[in-house]
Amino acid sequence: MKKQVINILIVGMALATAWAVRGQFGHEQGAAWAGGVGALALILASGRKDWYRKVFTVTLASAVGWGAGGMISYGIVVGYGRSTSLENAFYGLLMLFVIGGLYGLMGGGLVGLSLDSSAKKKVNWGMLVAEMVAGGILAYYLLVVQLEYLMTPPRGEMWAACLGAGLAMLWHMARHQFHSPIRVALFAALGAGFGFAFGNFLQTIGDVLEIKFNMWNVMEYNIGFWGGVGMAYGVFTSRWDEQSDTPQSWESRIAMLLVFVALPFINFFDSMGYETLMKRINSATNPELVSALSTITSACIIFAIACIGIWKYSKLKSAFGRKDVLLLFGVYLAAYITCSYIVSGLFAGTLLLNHHLYWINFLVIFWLMSKQFPAFNEHSESEINTRKWLFYVVCVVFIILILAVISVSSHGEMGGAHDRFAA
Repeated sequence: MKKQVINILIVGMALATAWAVRGQFGHEQGAAWAGGVGALALILASGRKDWYRKVFTVTLASAVGWGAGGMISYGIVVGYGRSTSLENAFYGLLMLFVIGGLYGLMGGGLVGLSLDSSAKKKVNWGMLVAEMVAGGILAYYLLVVQLEYLMTPPRGEMWAACLGAGLAMLWHMARHQFHSPIRVALFAALGAGFGFAFGNFLQTIGDVLEIKFNMWNVMEYNIGFWGGVGMAYGVFTSRWDEQSDTPQSWESRIAMLLVFVALPFINFFDSMGYETLMKRINSATNPELVSALSTITSACIIFAIACIGIWKYSKLKSAFGRKDVLLLFGVYLAAYITCSYIVSGLFAGTLLLNHHLYWINFLVIFWLMSKQFPAFNEHSESEINTRKWLFYVVCVVFIILILAVISVSSHGEMGGAHDRFAA
């Protein structure tokens, strides 16, 4: 296990850095880019040549899974965690545990399925998607429309749809005996859920101590870090068959186009367009020029990502080696970090400390990759011990209760706080 720590840390730091960057982009597409970064780091850390050949399909699965949670509204739940009432603070942190858990459940689950899919035991993606959509619709209708349970009033309640989709995914895995992907989904859910609650706690304490830093970004980093750690631990401690098959060329081609072309351009049009940047950088001396330079530079970066993805696929098809995956990972994460500088006002002279820390994380990740040990050991598992998992959940909930007690005793009324329940 000691030798696996570096590999797990690589994935945790990669997803954490990308998730912190995601704060400048938001929504499903921002989370999807971060999820793609996490998958590329996972494939690199695994050291498995058969997984290198699946780089595009696994990255797409991760982008879809982690990105789907981006539809969940959680701003007001973060406010509950800042309440002076123990009841409200505990509710806020607990619901953040649920929301973060849904991010990790779908992200880790789809990554696990894409890794486990082979010619002998192939995932029926059409059936899986249909079941997850149906589960999402049914859960939303039952919990929100019929039972009228509202987690985030007056915000959207898409957490219920994600819950239904995640449970449908687990049911599909269990029926078709995808045991290792179940472990990955559960560990990623446990990690991301704890990370969200713990991150909100750190944000509150940071504000109480008047730390001059973007504490919201600290919370985002924690979601990604603990979610990545959970996903990586689930993968590296599970049993996976050696796979001689590779995705069909059309599968890799479509996955590459979606991840390296479509997704970056969607983020560009949503967050880096001229009109959007005019609203974000209106305090600059010459906002028109700054916005134009920012948009043009961003477009060049997005175009470069697309060209590199297409070039690598055209040259290698599925014959990817470690250096090829390393290049894709470095380009994908570096471009995301650079774009975050731009949308935050780089050409207006705005240089924020947290953005510099992204680059430090980037360099540390690459340094750790040179220190890697084998990611897997002989004591891998595939079965699920229900009692053990219930114990894990109870322990995390108890820790969250402790955090809520500390939080409410550390401050009085503070900005951004909300009460879900009247005193």
